Amino acid sequence: MITVLKVPGTVNLQVNSRRFSGFKGKNPSYQKMGKSCFSVSAVISTENVDKLVVQPKNVAIPVMVNSCMGKMGKSVIEAAVNAGLHIVPVSFGAAEESGQSVQIGGKEIQVHSQSEREDILASTYEKYPNLVVVDYTVPTAVNDNAELYCKVGVPFVIGTTGGDRERLYKTVEDTNNYAVISPQMGKQVVAFLAAMEIMAEQFPGAFTGYSLQVMESHQSNKKDASGTAKAVISCFQKLGVNFDLDQIQLVRDPQQQVEMVGVPEEHLSGHAFHLYHLTSPDQTVSFEFQHNVCGRSIYAEGTVDAVLFLAKKVQSKATKRIYNMIDVLREGNMR
Repeated sequence: MITVLKVPGTVNLQVNSRRFSGFKGKNPSYQKMGKSCFSVSAVISTENVDKLVVQPKNVAIPVMVNSCMGKMGKSVIEAAVNAGLHIVPVSFGAAEESGQSVQIGGKEIQVHSQSEREDILASTYEKYPNLVVVDYTVPTAVNDNAELYCKVGVPFVIGTTGGDRERLYKTVEDTNNYAVISPQMGKQVVAFLAAMEIMAEQFPGAFTGYSLQVMESHQSNKKDASGTAKAVISCFQKLGVNFDLDQIQLVRDPQQQVEMVGVPEEHLSGHAFHLYHLTSPDQTVSFEFQHNVCGRSIYAEGTVDAVLFLAKKVQSKATKRIYNMIDVLREGNMR
């Protein structure tokens, strides 16, 4: 039995009750045998979603997007421009990008090297005292960038995965800076994560003895395991499942992504497919959770919401300084 809940143009949620087993064939969840299974999946296509335009009340919020020549950086700039935010004309980039001037979202942005970043950030923050920085750089730059933002005192939204996360949080805490830190900016995916955390908190050990298989597929240049997958696995561990992160099946080969996972070819360069499959100790019951994202606009739109949220917290001099996307969702005023 299949029940589909549709939100026009954005998200389809599918709940399946079916029979299957094992990872086999095209999309490992789809060819199973002889077992009772309950499946929850979310398939999100973001390429044709009508863009939401926020009225000029947000135009005073200046935003600096670092790594603006990257695919996520470009998507965030386009979403921010459509939301009425002001993109400042500077950004940090890789050494080979330094000195370039690029046009993104109708805005001309000058890219500076890492060696210039402290002076550039300080002067930009002086010029735009309400500045919020958005960081979609690389895992190896996470901690150094956060330390710079905190040294200058500029609030920031960071969606970059990896780095030393404990050190990242300590840096922000020690400097009392404002930040939204989240490896997952897609609002609907974050809502799913929140539901998983609630289940893990309220029903610890509910899946004790169950085995877990995890597969995640991303564009080939993503080297690390998905932060979202790690967060979901953490919930399953609290629910009693024994699983190590090195057991995650990372799919980065484009041919496998098309033939085994079922990724549309046009989204090979930007997608996030996740599958979590639980099996009971006696192999008679299976549960499956799946969320698939094509494109990047879901993350870009969530990032803009995080910027608006953080700017409001800074303006109100909120006591709490470190936030995540669940905090943004709970605020309840997303576009």
